[in-house]
Amino acid sequence: MSRPKKLEHPLFKLLMDEDVDNFNQQKADIFTVLKPLDFQSADLRGLNLRGLDATGIDFRNAYFRHSDLRGIDFRDSLLEGATINGAKISGCYFANNLRAEEILMSLTTGTRMRCNSKQA
Repeated sequence: MSRPKKLEHPLFKLLMDEDVDNFNQQKADIFTVLKPLDFQSADLRGLNLRGLDATGIDFRNAYFRHSDLRGIDFRDSLLEGATINGAKISGCYFANNLRAEEILMSLTTGTRMRCNSKQA
């Protein structure tokens, strides 16, 4: 099992500083559809990430414990194995292959979210 880690990526450092607007601007400059931004196992606990453009980000096994994720659209992100224990998630969009029960269990008990192999 992977442990949360602080990444050595300039965009990750912007998130750690909760500079979401600057993150979104710089991400737009370097984003490519062919290669997602690799934030696997990222330690994003306790951060205010409201307004984050999560499109094309690989958040597999990431930790969002007690983060403010309100309004983020995760439909085009990878969330397999991520945990959102105690996070604020009102207004979030999640992928169709992520069942509501998985989201609820992760939110309330900290389990890692499992995505269905087929979209619902």
